[in-house]
Amino acid sequence: MSMFEAWQYEFMRDALWMGSLIAAMCAVLSCFLVLRGWALMGDAVSHAVLPGIVIAYWCGGPLFLGAMVAGFFCAVGSGWVKRVSRIKEDTAMGVVFTGLFAMGLVLFHKVPSDLHLDHILFGHILGIVEKDKPSIVVISLLVMGLLWIKRRDLLFLLSVAIVVALKSVGLVLVTAMLITPGATAFLWTDRFDRMLGVAVMTAVLSTLIGLTVSFAWDASSSACMVLCQSGFFLLSWCFGPKHGLLRGR
Repeated sequence: MSMFEAWQYEFMRDALWMGSLIAAMCAVLSCFLVLRGWALMGDAVSHAVLPGIVIAYWCGGPLFLGAMVAGFFCAVGSGWVKRVSRIKEDTAMGVVFTGLFAMGLVLFHKVPSDLHLDHILFGHILGIVEKDKPSIVVISLLVMGLLWIKRRDLLFLLSVAIVVALKSVGLVLVTAMLITPGATAFLWTDRFDRMLGVAVMTAVLSTLIGLTVSFAWDASSSACMVLCQSGFFLLSWCFGPKHGLLRGR
């Protein structure tokens, strides 16, 4: 099957459009997380939001609000554990977010819903329905705009971005989209504006290549997208003009 045959189908073109927008949003956010040393925070919040999402769904409220509350609780809880004990920050964060993630799994199986766990954990970008597209576009553009203008309130924006990214790659792989593009761009430049450009470019290209390969090989779309991002990171790690291995030598 030809890789180019994929783009004859409308659902693939929709997946590319929505996936590129989500990837660009996560790439912009990843630059802030990498530069501030908050990469582990992105991993923690992406898993910790699950119980908030399940409870919000059960109560009929906005999913992003439940995610935001759970993400805030993860950050505050990790800080509190670190302050009142001898446990280091990364350990405290690991304990809190894995506990919240486990709670989310338990609640998910106990709360009656028509949500499918595989779609939450691994995403379903090829099955994004029409009614979800406006919210994805608006929220993605809003997150990028607020980051560019205010360059703060990262925890709130991180939680909102994770809810949007659920539709493409799911909770398991969203961490890669929130860290890898920024880490890749950091190997190319020290200037923040250029870093944003490189991060977004590699994220969008990974979406295009990943979707094409997944269609040709009948593989997981989200996994292929993330693997492409990892490939760009490895290439940058070796050949990056600013901080690549060959440049260092």
